[in-house]
Amino acid sequence: MPMSIADIRKDYQRAALSERDVAADPIMQFTTWFDEAVTAEVLEVNAMCLATATPDAYPSARMVLLKGVDQRGFVFYTDYRSRKGRELADNPCASLCFFWPELERQVRINGAVQRVSRTESDEYFQSRPLPSRVGAWTSSQSSVLASREELESQLAQNEQRFASGTVPLPDHWGGFRVVPEEIEFWQGRSNRLHDRIQFRKEAGQWVRRRLSP
Repeated sequence: MPMSIADIRKDYQRAALSERDVAADPIMQFTTWFDEAVTAEVLEVNAMCLATATPDAYPSARMVLLKGVDQRGFVFYTDYRSRKGRELADNPCASLCFFWPELERQVRINGAVQRVSRTESDEYFQSRPLPSRVGAWTSSQSSVLASREELESQLAQNEQRFASGTVPLPDHWGGFRVVPEEIEFWQGRSNRLHDRIQFRKEAGQWVRRRLSP
């Protein structure tokens, strides 16, 4: 008989997370964990779930790719006309979640969202492969298509338009930065008694606390 979904489980025993092991700065701690995930060859290590919501609190979530992190926050790029772009314009708050199963780790981030500068968006855009740059002009993300052929016809037109290899940054495309107000580091532990260390910004300072699993 096939296994019941309810019976699927894994006991996490790889590591622990104590307060003395965590950096005082959560961005530094994130960078440490990210580097360890890279070393562990986690698949799509920079993939993160981005959750947004409409002003009346109807949520949506999808996977996007982290393209930068520093003390200012976590950066990803998208079509501003997409569903996430429209929702962030109307309700500039978001949640991010990284899951690195090879290390039995998760990182959750909540915060306000702002667009990155046009200069920063252009610098990243010009670093992308040519097909990706042409694709940004081709797709009106989240809009309805009559068929796959419609998209491929638009792509062919843009490949001819940008045959020289010079592709300017579209007005509708660029980056968002999630400015963290909460960052939680989760380390899987046995019997679902996981370690959870949360950092929360209070009066401009990071306050660290342990959460019950």
